[in-house]
Amino acid sequence: MSPTGERAGIRRRGRERGQRRERERRRRRRQEGGERRIPGWQLALRYLLLLAVLALTVGPFLWQLSTSLKGPGEDIYRYPPSLVPHRPTLGNYAGVADIIPVWDFALNSLKVAAANVLTNCVGAALAGYALARLRFRGRGTALVVFIMAMLVPVESIMIAQFVTMRELQLNNTLIGVLLPGCIGAMNVLLMRNAFAGLPYETEEAAFVDGANAWQRFVQIALPSVKGTLAVVAIFAFMGAWDDFLWPLIVLSDQSKFTLTIGLNFLHGTFADNQRLVAAGTVIAVLPLIVMFACLQRYFFRGVGEGAVKG
Repeated sequence: MSPTGERAGIRRRGRERGQRRERERRRRRRQEGGERRIPGWQLALRYLLLLAVLALTVGPFLWQLSTSLKGPGEDIYRYPPSLVPHRPTLGNYAGVADIIPVWDFALNSLKVAAANVLTNCVGAALAGYALARLRFRGRGTALVVFIMAMLVPVESIMIAQFVTMRELQLNNTLIGVLLPGCIGAMNVLLMRNAFAGLPYETEEAAFVDGANAWQRFVQIALPSVKGTLAVVAIFAFMGAWDDFLWPLIVLSDQSKFTLTIGLNFLHGTFADNQRLVAAGTVIAVLPLIVMFACLQRYFFRGVGEGAVKG
């Protein structure tokens, strides 16, 4: 048999062993699920708890959406409260755009969030693969450093971050907003766990075929953790889009404000229209909902990828 045929056979046998192990794990899960029967009252209690959690999490957003669609003639403080507007209107959204340049602020937030997603996905994937698959001196120490970085409160290092941005002449720039969060320690650990959960047989077969570390990373490992990449992308986008304190510290030019800072102008000293505040809140939340809706299939798969092994 030629060397090429031998390598193909080794790769095929490695793939078959990985598939057999996966089928065995699924069979065991089905057996365990069939043996554990949940009593009816426990099942009903679980559904009641889920409904309560749903009301606590989705209820405030529905109330904000309802308030944003109510006109000036409707009393938003009435009792009992009315969730459905009697005369829905989109005038509050136009009012937000009249008071602040909301779309310019949203564009700034989108720039920072998109760049944050890119840097976190690339950086966390590279670091996670190195920690999970490569053998080098100090790998355990590096992993401990990433875990310890998650324990440090962000507020305790903001002064040092601001001084660093000022020394680099990046204060009052969107790059200065981006840099401190361009690679998150939690995202690195998520990617590390996802790569560690992959079977070694496929990568070993690629190594026998002569693939180097970059080829194994790009062609074998990375396509297998798309779900965890989606999780990292969602977390990175949400973190950058919702961030308020750091942009407030580092930005001083109104033309560079992000959306979270700009919406603060809707709260006036002598006037506070809750309908406009609710409309601004809905504008800020909609991109997050759209992104999660597009990536939810990969998100739930990625949670399992990053939590099976550590």
